[in-house]
Amino acid sequence: MNNCRIGVLTGGGDCAGLNPALKWVTKAALDSRFQATRTVTCGVVGIRDGWKGLIEVEPGTPEEANWLQPLDESVVRTWDRFGGTNLGTSRTNPFDPKKDRSKKVMENIEKLGIDVLIVIGGDDTLGVAHRLAQMGVKVVGVPKTIDNDLSATDYSLGFETAVDVITEEIDRLRTTAGSHKRIFVVETMGRYTGWLSLAGGESSGAYIIIVPECPFSIAKINSLLLDGKKRGLRYEIVVVAEGAKPEGGQEIVQRGGTDAFGHKALGGVGQFLADQIAEGTGLDTRSVTLSHLQRGGAPCAYDRRMGRYFGIAAVDMVVRGEFGRMVSYRNGRITSVDLKEAIGKQHRVDIENDYDVERYNGKRTILGYR
Repeated sequence: MNNCRIGVLTGGGDCAGLNPALKWVTKAALDSRFQATRTVTCGVVGIRDGWKGLIEVEPGTPEEANWLQPLDESVVRTWDRFGGTNLGTSRTNPFDPKKDRSKKVMENIEKLGIDVLIVIGGDDTLGVAHRLAQMGVKVVGVPKTIDNDLSATDYSLGFETAVDVITEEIDRLRTTAGSHKRIFVVETMGRYTGWLSLAGGESSGAYIIIVPECPFSIAKINSLLLDGKKRGLRYEIVVVAEGAKPEGGQEIVQRGGTDAFGHKALGGVGQFLADQIAEGTGLDTRSVTLSHLQRGGAPCAYDRRMGRYFGIAAVDMVVRGEFGRMVSYRNGRITSVDLKEAIGKQHRVDIENDYDVERYNGKRTILGYR
């Protein structure tokens, strides 16, 4: 029987669901009842701070322990109860054009005796994994992003918990909105896809939901709000994704520059929209940006289960020798796809089937009319 040392890391933004996945990667890999039926015996080591850990670690030195954490069932026993990632994360890009450190990553993987990498992340993290796979590293991917924008899976870890947070926060805003007859514009994350704003808005019963896939008209938004006022609505909630933009305009950038993967720091559309509404309608309008609140907190029941399923499936793929692939959830079943299918394309809101462009909200018909 062959020995297999699995290295596991989490990259990109933190979210709920990462720790459940880490727990079940470890438990599945070390399950003694399966050892007799497997062709490999697995050990697991956690890599701290994502790709940064594989760049900064100095194998064979005392500092190695700063970047590696041996994982066993006793270590991860309670991890699925907690949000974030106990291994830490970063937005480090080994293939950053400004300073390519991919060679160092390859060297460290070999020096550490890591046979397989299980990589939990979104498009950027999995994009690095795909490039390493092309260079000969044995890699298995697990989808994670609260934006739920990976094209090759129906679900990514962290999304449902983030939607729960949005719903809970808007529920709280309703009390002050109703007390003061105010409009609240709530800005969510989501970058260039509107799944968070759409699902969060639908779950919380928002009056207007703005998604990046449909540029918005200020005049139409104001008209909808004034119509609600005429019908006796005491207050309204408007949910807008950070990457939404007005017709003929551009998304609003929070600050200059880009990160290691070339992304702009979006943000500010909520305040922009609140100002435009107040000016155009005369109604008392405030904005709230949920920002990193959406990433925080303990994982909901769904993310705990999906973290379990994804972690177990990742180990199954290691044992089966299915490398260069990502765990995927499609049509109600756990499966796997080639990493090249999972990156570079976005799973976006289908404006024709999922969105009402006249009401700026979710569809009001599911099965359609005859």
